[in-house]
Amino acid sequence: MNDKIKINLQIADSNYPLTISREEEEIVRKAAKQVNVRLYAYRERYKGLAPEKLIAMVAYQFSLEKLQWMQRNDTQPYKEKIRELSDLLEECFKEE
Repeated sequence: MNDKIKINLQIADSNYPLTISREEEEIVRKAAKQVNVRLYAYRERYKGLAPEKLIAMVAYQFSLEKLQWMQRNDTQPYKEKIRELSDLLEECFKEE
């Protein structure tokens, strides 16, 4: 069963027709709304700045937040430490 729907998103005063799965609709619309909210805030703060520069600032802000979030959720150092401790424990049990 093909559960695709066609929607139109308005982002930065432009319309973007998309075909997405029905389950994605809510999150896709929320994402577009977040872009528009931030774009509006930048427009208010930096009146007269070229639209492409405002959009670049919004893209930068989202990218920075994503990278910061990914950095906070990096569990690799913990996994490595757990592996080290597990190996150490195994060695201790082997000696007994």
